[in-house]
Amino acid sequence: MSGDGDFGLLSPVSASPAVAALTGDGAVIAAILDVEAAWASVLEEAGFAPAGSAAVVAEAAESWAYDAASIAERAQGGANPVIPLLADLRGRVRQLDAEHPGGALGALAAVHTSLTSQDVLDSALMLLAHRVVSALLAEVKGTTTALAALVEQHADTLCVGRSLTQHALPFTFGLKAAQWFHGVAAAARRLEALKLPVQFGGAGGTLAAATVLTESSPLTQGSQLTEGSPSSPFDLADALAGKLGLAPVPAPWHTNRLAVTGLGDALAALTDSFGKIASDLLFLSRPEVAELGEPLAAGRGVSSAMPQKQNPVLSVLIRSAALQAPGLAAQLHLAAANFNDERPDGAWHSEWQALRGLLRLALGAATQLRELAEGLRVFPEAMRRNLEISGPLLLSEAVASSVAPLLGADRSDAKARLQAVVDDTLQAPAVEQARIYTKLLREAVPTSKLSDEELQALLDPANYVGEAAEISRRVLAEYSEFAHTHPKGADRG
Repeated sequence: MSGDGDFGLLSPVSASPAVAALTGDGAVIAAILDVEAAWASVLEEAGFAPAGSAAVVAEAAESWAYDAASIAERAQGGANPVIPLLADLRGRVRQLDAEHPGGALGALAAVHTSLTSQDVLDSALMLLAHRVVSALLAEVKGTTTALAALVEQHADTLCVGRSLTQHALPFTFGLKAAQWFHGVAAAARRLEALKLPVQFGGAGGTLAAATVLTESSPLTQGSQLTEGSPSSPFDLADALAGKLGLAPVPAPWHTNRLAVTGLGDALAALTDSFGKIASDLLFLSRPEVAELGEPLAAGRGVSSAMPQKQNPVLSVLIRSAALQAPGLAAQLHLAAANFNDERPDGAWHSEWQALRGLLRLALGAATQLRELAEGLRVFPEAMRRNLEISGPLLLSEAVASSVAPLLGADRSDAKARLQAVVDDTLQAPAVEQARIYTKLLREAVPTSKLSDEELQALLDPANYVGEAAEISRRVLAEYSEFAHTHPKGADRG
């Protein structure tokens, strides 16, 4: 049997090399090392580490040189992975520093000085999230572009709207696609607007060690000090944020976890919107409904026992992610509510897997949804067939509104007469209801009040879709940045 790593065997929605590359243990190690390397650069530029030491740390921080399995096992000794990883980093810095031409630089002065493990891991997880969110939004924009095309292509494609599992009113598939687009685009905009912050608070959140550092004399010999160089702990934190591409913050947030819960909520909301689409697809692709079909691909959707089956596996995987994400987001809130003292005893640790799990699920599901949306098969004939199962009964609301005033001054009596037509119709077999409803309605409304042509127009479902086209247009206009993107592949890096 090969390896003992987590390859996503029981999480197929996120079992992708692309997802693993951005969220796996190697990606976490790389993010931690990137924080340490960026901090070394900040210290050198501020004159608090010898010139040239940042380059040594950056070389030592190449992630390929670190054994994730060993670090994970040794992390039990200090209850977080930063401690053993830092020990390995310092060992590599010593080795490279000793090999430096002209003797050692003292590059160890640039490693982790004034930081604590939570500073590094919180910042690293925000950096990891930043990278995942960038890839996630690229997939989402591919999906929303495909959905926008469906909105425009099927603006007039009639289908049946369903309410509490029953036929309700005439609808358009363009509006259904617009509502899918609306959910995804609104959630994506929320995620895109998040500011993922750097964390820098020191051992207890007071910046005490950093204050001592910045009040000491810089190592000015050979330093890169310039006017405006960092001169306070807050300046150093802002400089670190800039190097990592994270948001600066006015104060440490080590016990205020809104940065984490806000990110988790945004990811869960996005997977909620994915789940809505998947749930609709799972129903609409049933053989007895057959209005939509997933894209076909060799070997996809097969059954181990039934050769005839073509399972909607993309929708199944997307829905599985949507069903898991809320629980992970709840775990983040549970942790945030139990952040006791200035460093909690377990709550912080319980965040890590939940946050990474959300990132994995969202990115995996987004990749599946993009493929589904771009290759979705739409069957307007089946939509019309299903619409006609209820036939003119779908227009009973329109009939009540338009015909009741024609039947006399007593509106309640007129509506009761029209309801009786519906009730009598429903006593008949479903295949006869369209004919019987039309017949009974004709008998209930004199031609002097409503001609045959007017009745026919009233019972045409195309004439009772309200503002479906305008609603769709307004949705696309509101989220126009999600309606167009680059061709597939161009925005994936």
